[in-house]
Amino acid sequence: MGKSVVYFTKDLSPEGLMKLFNKLNPALGNNTAIKVHSGEKGNQNFLKPLFWKELIDKLDGTVVECNTAYPGARDTVKHHMKLLKEHEWTKYFKFDLLDAEEPDLVFDIPNGKVLKVDYLGKNLANYDSLLVLSHFKGHPMGGFGGALKQLSIGCASSRGKAYIHSGGFTTDPSIVWDHTCSQIDFLEAMADAASVVHNHFKGHVAYINVMKNMSVDCDCCAVAEDPCLKDIGILASIDPIAIDQACIDLVKVATDDPGQAHFLERVNSRKGEHILEAAYDLGFGSREYQLINIDE
Repeated sequence: MGKSVVYFTKDLSPEGLMKLFNKLNPALGNNTAIKVHSGEKGNQNFLKPLFWKELIDKLDGTVVECNTAYPGARDTVKHHMKLLKEHEWTKYFKFDLLDAEEPDLVFDIPNGKVLKVDYLGKNLANYDSLLVLSHFKGHPMGGFGGALKQLSIGCASSRGKAYIHSGGFTTDPSIVWDHTCSQIDFLEAMADAASVVHNHFKGHVAYINVMKNMSVDCDCCAVAEDPCLKDIGILASIDPIAIDQACIDLVKVATDDPGQAHFLERVNSRKGEHILEAAYDLGFGSREYQLINIDE
């Protein structure tokens, strides 16, 4: 597989986001699911609805999310819908909580390294294309979170999240945290799950990663560290592996940033880059890319 194109801008405004999206010009359909991270209650770092509003309005898409597998403000439909209102997602956009009703959508993963099936919010089947809007940042378990995390854990139902975190042991969120798998199996399970969602929408899927408010913690953390890295920019691609690889590489070259060591310690201590290796082995993207700065 050759190099994938990744577009980049330092302009972290909604206007910069629109310019970048228009440059990418992905082949999305008429009924687009727009995956966001809606932010755990108490989290100060997640990207707010108004940052995305111009782009989402342009596409007339439906913002989508799934329930969590851990206790909190997004673990049930009732809790999650209340928080979505508080965070103003339902104020501005059409919204679909994909796993609000059973049964789950089940995709086979014939070449999976750890998982052979993936459990997703059933309403994902209602859409003909997918735009994944990711806030690139650290993650307590995965090391970092970007497009691949949004595809895998993000699109998984509550039961699917439990299945990924347990390496295929259980779909029961009430017991998953007593049955977590090895770190390598967890990362490979995420890669497996990401592969099947990308391949389902292949040709009609695109990715945007925003590198701002970059804490070592995820937006799923109610109590998260404040950002440690300086803001870098926005990236866009149709390749989820390449865009995450480019983000990691941009952090690595930020040698004058006093927060770089802390951020990379989180990534490296969780073997975070292994998800890129595993995803590449599954063949749905490339770790080699051409970074095109649209500001130049």
